Amino acid sequence: MQRAVSMSVTQGEVRQLKEGRYLVVDEEPCKILSITTSKPGKHGAAKARIDVVGIFDGVKRSVTMPTSDKCKIPMIDKRNAQVINIREGIAQLMDNATYETFELPIPDELKGEIEVGKDTMYFEAMGRKMLGRS
Repeated sequence: MQRAVSMSVTQGEVRQLKEGRYLVVDEEPCKILSITTSKPGKHGAAKARIDVVGIFDGVKRSVTMPTSDKCKIPMIDKRNAQVINIREGIAQLMDNATYETFELPIPDELKGEIEVGKDTMYFEAMGRKMLGRS
């Protein structure tokens, strides 16, 4: 069972996590790469070793925690925006739903794909945004 912790984070149990989903590690939203669990010992609980990669910083991390522990799960919001302008590797965007305008750096892997006048997708998590592809 998950319950809301704040506007952009929910809470769940470690045993419910799956590869490809998301987890907050060191206050950074991360994508789960792999999960391995150990059997409970004579005096201890089962533990999970979770390997993750940061969504915004790309740093690989590894955490170990009991499977019965609570953990923070970031709410990843995928949105569409129209590219208004591109200048020096920065895209000026307008959200298609809220009409809010903002600027985001264009990641190297998307340099040739972002074009003025076209729609693109961006992610918002824990108050931060980044361009991405679906």
